[in-house]
Amino acid sequence: MASSSLSTKPFLGAPNGAGSSRFGSLLPSDLRNFTSSTLQFSARHSHFRKLEIQAVGSTYGTNFRVTTFGESHGGGVGCIIDGCPARLPLCEEDMQVDLDRRRPGQSRITTPRKETDTCTIYSGVSDGLTTGTPIMVKVPNTDQRGKDYSEMSKAYRPSHADATYDFKYGVRSVQGGGRSSARETIGRVAAGAVAKKILKLYSGTEVFAYVSQAHKVVLPEGLVDHETLTLEQIESNIVRCPDPEYAEKMIAAIDAVRVKGDSVGGVVTCIVRNVPRGLGTPVFDKLEAELAKAAMSLPATKGFEIGSGFSGTFLTGSEHNDEFFRDEHGRIRTRTNRSGGIQGGISNGEIITMRVAFKPTSTIGKKQNTVTRDKHETELIARGRHDPCVVPRAVPMVESMVALVLVDQLMAQYAQNQLFPINSDLQESVLKPESANMLV
Repeated sequence: MASSSLSTKPFLGAPNGAGSSRFGSLLPSDLRNFTSSTLQFSARHSHFRKLEIQAVGSTYGTNFRVTTFGESHGGGVGCIIDGCPARLPLCEEDMQVDLDRRRPGQSRITTPRKETDTCTIYSGVSDGLTTGTPIMVKVPNTDQRGKDYSEMSKAYRPSHADATYDFKYGVRSVQGGGRSSARETIGRVAAGAVAKKILKLYSGTEVFAYVSQAHKVVLPEGLVDHETLTLEQIESNIVRCPDPEYAEKMIAAIDAVRVKGDSVGGVVTCIVRNVPRGLGTPVFDKLEAELAKAAMSLPATKGFEIGSGFSGTFLTGSEHNDEFFRDEHGRIRTRTNRSGGIQGGISNGEIITMRVAFKPTSTIGKKQNTVTRDKHETELIARGRHDPCVVPRAVPMVESMVALVLVDQLMAQYAQNQLFPINSDLQESVLKPESANMLV
């Protein structure tokens, strides 16, 4: 073993030489306790490995890994998908369907920004099949209006990420909010479309989301049949509420604030049918924890519930518990589903139900009090084109994030627990028999 002394070169990113050791997490007082005799390093390594700080926060997933890139008013946005299985039939149209559901300018209750959001696959697909290598998807920005954000480059929009981005980085892309803009979600939706296709082909799993609340208009629980809900029902109106009567009430509520230059929030309900049993793991990586993280990573989200959610706190255990029974096929099921399809952090095969709350859009056309970047109080009337309510366009975003979680968990479950023959007395294959003939 060879002795070595510490380098005194300042640690990268430490101001005024703070934390000057290559061991950046140690305080100067800690370093005085070390001597050359106490620091022993293997003679096999002639050089220290450089400590690196990586920019994090734009990648999700372990087995099915997605990184999004781009900014609201830059050249374009998109994603890189790594870990997608080979030989999956895939083309731009598979993604374009959901991108069209997410795009701006689709109705009077969404932002009037005009973008076709046409995607192009640049890698990872050959002759209509995925190759198993990284898939890059890009969508160009074609209707930028950076000048609309001249005032907002100097003054912070209340409740927006303008201030916190400056607090964190000391610099930001002011046009359209940069990475904090909902335009970043294009990459998520493109990747989510791939995830949904894998789930449908392999396990017969279907992910559907819809608007269940817009401002004070709340869709009564039980009015939508989750067993039979279809995409056509969801897409039958511009607010994406499957009940026509309540859809009209929601549209009217959004219109009422839109004409005043104001905004409202709402709730998106998401369900997942035909979920394989066993997805998720105990303790830190529970399935509902992963779903909550994914959903809450979307712009403007402020709340997440699974199953009975907060309303379950009003019940007793005997009222809330989902009793088990054996169905006509001999499968163990639950008579009720207050657990929302997840128990102990693991899917039980019932329909997964969740709700995601979205706040009112921060950028509004009404005068607000704020502070400039140079710390002077001022008033701001924000310009630009923004949704009076984000929830109609958030529907495909929620579906995509849920699908990304589930496909990642599906791969993990197969690798850990179904690589070898399963215990057929207790376990089920993640491949549904009725889905076998769908695989290519």
